[in-house]
Amino acid sequence: FKDRALLCNALTHSSYTNENRAISCDSNERLEFLGDSVLGLVVASTLFERFPDMPEGRMTRLRAQLVCEESLYKVAIDLNLGAAIRLGKGEEHTGGRSRPSILADAVEALIAALYLDGGYETARAFILAHITCDAGEDNRYAGVDSKTRLQEFVQKKSGQVLTYELLDESGPDHYKLFTAMVKLNGQPIGKGAGRTKKEAEQSAAGQALEKLEK
Repeated sequence: FKDRALLCNALTHSSYTNENRAISCDSNERLEFLGDSVLGLVVASTLFERFPDMPEGRMTRLRAQLVCEESLYKVAIDLNLGAAIRLGKGEEHTGGRSRPSILADAVEALIAALYLDGGYETARAFILAHITCDAGEDNRYAGVDSKTRLQEFVQKKSGQVLTYELLDESGPDHYKLFTAMVKLNGQPIGKGAGRTKKEAEQSAAGQALEKLEK
């Protein structure tokens, strides 16, 4: 970051500024507002460009799925963002550091900070690195899941071996999050998170496809 104050704001929850009114740093609420719009634009334009035959209704549903709280919560867990957020004591003591809504809002604020600090392309690169804008996220449209597509992709070359590894299981019992990694011949090529092990592996496969199909 060229402007470190933007990063500070993005990682500061309103509970912290409410309890520390003497600090000069703002909370991330305004950045969250902007980040939500930047995120929506990047995802919408990416889906529009990648899938010229996808109906408007399908794009709308897929965009909503990709930018929802659960999707952004996964990004926050992947980045270990909870450890960096500044929270008020009350919020800290009631589990705010792992609360999905707080983490999702912080991701949106971080996107806005990247946009203001480095421009649209910087924000876009961050978003596409962590959110897979793939029709495979909507199996009713794609017809085949990401793990199957990845398997078919690597089978084009002989001697390629895919393996999946569970890296982490975190979050409260009512909102478990699993993190998985997929490896090609022992080398990591994708990582993803999900509410189940299967979903985490699908997410990891989607990220791997994003890299391999470029």
